[in-house]
Parts: sequence; C-alpha cells; structure tokens
Amino acid sequence: MATASSRFWDVIVIGAGASGMMCAATAGYRGKRVLVLDHAPKVGAKIRISGGGKCNFTNRQVTPANYHCQNPHFVKSALARYPSSAFIELVERHGIDYEEREHGQLFTLKGAGEIIAMLRTECDWAGVELQLNCSIHQVAFRPATEATGDGYVLHTSQGVFGTDKLVIATGALSFPKLKASDLGYRIAKQFDLPIITPRPGLVGLTIDLPNWSELAGIALPATLSCEGRSWTRNLLFTHTGLSGPAALQISNIWQLGRSIQLNLLPELDAVSAVLTLKAQNKELRPWLRSRLPKRLADYYWQLYPLDGKPAELSDDALRQWAQALQQWTLTPSGTDGYDKAEVTVGGIDTQAISSKSMEALTQPRLYFIGEVLDVTGDLGGFNFQWAWASGVACGMAV
Repeated sequence: MATASSRFWDVIVIGAGASGMMCAATAGYRGKRVLVLDHAPKVGAKIRISGGGKCNFTNRQVTPANYHCQNPHFVKSALARYPSSAFIELVERHGIDYEEREHGQLFTLKGAGEIIAMLRTECDWAGVELQLNCSIHQVAFRPATEATGDGYVLHTSQGVFGTDKLVIATGALSFPKLKASDLGYRIAKQFDLPIITPRPGLVGLTIDLPNWSELAGIALPATLSCEGRSWTRNLLFTHTGLSGPAALQISNIWQLGRSIQLNLLPELDAVSAVLTLKAQNKELRPWLRSRLPKRLADYYWQLYPLDGKPAELSDDALRQWAQALQQWTLTPSGTDGYDKAEVTVGGIDTQAISSKSMEALTQPRLYFIGEVLDVTGDLGGFNFQWAWASGVACGMAV
C-alpha cells in the first residue's frame, strides 16, 4: 500500500467525508494510487452525528425529484448508475444491522460509527492512504509539458503533494463546529467556476410574530407549502420559529422574503366541518380547541377571531375563516443558520460539471462531488445517497 511519504499520486481527494471516501475506495479498487487529505482529526464527522447518531444512510425510494438543483437533470446519471439498492447491498455485506422507518428512511441500529468503519475498511482494502490534520494552503494547476501531463500541486501543512487528478469533496458550510469550510468554493472560484449563492438547508425557520415563544414545544402533523411544493410531516413550534421534519423540508426551497403556507389540519376538510357547526348551532372556538393543541388554538384565535356564533355568520365568512386555517400564511424572517443546518443549499453550478464524471467542463482533471455542488436532497437519507452516487461516478472516471 502507498504511504503518505509518497509525493505524487494518481488521484488526490480533498475531504474524508461520505462522498470523498466513497470516491477514493472506488478509484482505489480500479488500481489507482489514491490519497485522501482532510484538515479534521477524524474522518466522517458529519456521518457520526447524522440521524441522531444512527445515520439515515439512504432511502429506499430515491428519485431525481427528491433533489433541488438549478440544473434538475444533473443528478439523473449518477443516481441511476449507483441506486440506493447498491449501497444497501454494501451495508449488508459488512454485516451492519439497520431498520426502515417511515417514508423509506434507513437507519443503522448500532450507530453511525458502523458506516464510518465500513468506509474506512473499504478504503483500506482498496489501498487508499488517508492523511488527516492536513490543511490545504494552496492548489496550483500544472499545465502539460513534453515530459508530463496536466496535473495539480498541493501545498499543505503536511508538505507538497502532486497528482494527475484532483477531487474536491470538501462538503460545504453546514455544521461549522465540525470544521466545515468554504475551501471547495474557493478552489472553484480559483478556476473560474460559477457558484450558486449558498444558504442553509434542512434547517429551522424563524418567525417574528408577537408572543410566538408561547407556542414552544407544541408538535403536530401539518402540511407546509412553498413555491408549489408541499410536505406533510411532523411540525415543531420552537421559541423562535418552526422546526421538525416539515419545516426542515420546506427550508430547502424557501428563500428570504417568500411566504409559506401552513395547514394545521391536513386530514380534515375544515370548510365542511365549520359549516356543519353552523347547522348544529355549535360554538367555533371550542371546536378549534378540540382539534388543535389548546395553546396553538388560543394563539390562532387571537390572530383570527370570529365574533358571534357560526349560526349568526354568513357561509362566506365561515368558509374564508376555515380556508385560512388550512392556508395560514407566514413569512419567515430567516433560518436558524449554518450552526443548525444539516446541509447547504446552492454551491458550484452543475452546468459547469459533467454529470457523468463530475469533472469540471472548463478545467481538466478537476472534479467536484457531494455537498459542495448545487445539489441538495430532501430530508430522509437523500443527501447521503447523493454522496455515495456522486462519489462512485467520480471514482469510476478518475
């Protein structure tokens, strides 16, 4: 096996996370001499904390529609060539026990460390060398000469390394406490690759309304909608806004200044229910408190009260009130930021990247994979599946 004392490699991967290790192992099995560099002291830090420590490593129902990208066709090739079933097979070969939860989500039973150990083992078997605690100071492109082909020279805290092909698997800006950085974006800018402005994704939304903190701790199934897309999942009210799966999902498409619509009663036809109350000459507010957590019902009633009994109100007034209850429009003031974000939305514009090989179209032998690209998956294991699929696609190409 190659050692870190070697200074020239067929492939250098910057980033020892999910996509980086997957790419490195794939290339190593093809006979390439591969070095993985990472500035962190351990590999797979984000893997370790994912899924509450149980790692939602993929989803049984992966389709291109589960991804957000300004170039929506980009993900199709890699996902088709390395489907979730292929990664599940790898997990099973390593004897890792897992469980399936709602919506096709797959989690380890014994902890995320097993996925990290599996990737480490695959890299070891493939002859990949890992160099941790290695900061990248400079990346330089070495044009072809009569004696050598194109390649890259990396100046690092552990010395100078050269490579024919350079893979950027640095991740993005989410979880800065885990040493997330903008290195991938800086390398992209160095080689004039366009970047879609990054922002936090799969993150809680902040709501700036009076006394909102009174709702903290309330949880219920709800439907959140934005820009024509909707998710019905559990919703959690926090001191500062909205969280839980429904809010995290919608945060991937929400942008500052836009509104979201909240359906507090997704399993009910509220208009019919309210008109029935009128026919039965029953009160509206007690009905609302029977359908929603009482604190939430009282808060909503303070915002949108209806004076008088339903029997005294017109059908149109009741219909409008009921429709508003299922289309409560809120304009978030922001998000909980990168500290709480599970992923980064935006990144390197995939119009500049080959969907087959992950190579930059205008910069030879330079590849980008994983979260650093403008590809963001829904909540539920889809971002890990993109890491595995883009890593394999690149590993087969380098």
